Amino acid sequence: MKNMKVRIPMYFVGLFIMTIGIALSVKSNLGVSPVSSIPYTMTCVWGIEMGKATIIFHAVLVLIQILILRKRFKPINLLQVVVGIVFGYFTTFCNYLASFLPSTDNIAMRIVLMLVSTVFIAVGIFFYLPANLIPLAGEGVMQAVSEVTHIEFSKVKIGFDCSMVAVSVVTCLICIHSLGSVGAGTVIAAFLVGFNLGKLNKVFGGKRDKLLGKHTYTEKEVLRERIDGTK
Repeated sequence: MKNMKVRIPMYFVGLFIMTIGIALSVKSNLGVSPVSSIPYTMTCVWGIEMGKATIIFHAVLVLIQILILRKRFKPINLLQVVVGIVFGYFTTFCNYLASFLPSTDNIAMRIVLMLVSTVFIAVGIFFYLPANLIPLAGEGVMQAVSEVTHIEFSKVKIGFDCSMVAVSVVTCLICIHSLGSVGAGTVIAAFLVGFNLGKLNKVFGGKRDKLLGKHTYTEKEVLRERIDGTK
């Protein structure tokens, strides 16, 4: 793969920026993005620190990929566990930084934090995805399901996100009698992250891809390369 000196830093910078967005969404207390709902539910219900919950969640998702793909599972995808560990530590660190922000008793402040979090998550994806290295485990599961069922990745993603939210809601209602990790911010994030990402790609995508030494890739093209193994 070309331009690894650019791709690797861009990849990890993207992951870190994503965790800033996640930390801000947690701080807003209006609900986290769908992909973060399960780890945050583990925090709300069992008191597991969110970074550690994220690591456990990613490890379970890799195991699910192995069960789905079986002989088609590529050993290199075990690196998703390593990426999950890094992502988990980034989450812990960013949650720590977010603890120094002002109190979120004010609803206006909570809304601002939630909206800003969608921007950070979108910026993180903007850098992380086109670097086209090891996918996060959630994305890996979606790719595996798409590969086995031949269902379009975009449709699998919708189903995956809805499933994560549903599991989080049911778990929190049963265990703590509240919505816990899910709220208005979860629904808003599901729409705004994609919207913000689209705007970023339109305005800055060309410059980013020029830095990577390739033409402007769409998210679908990157995912197709990963599924086909043509990185």
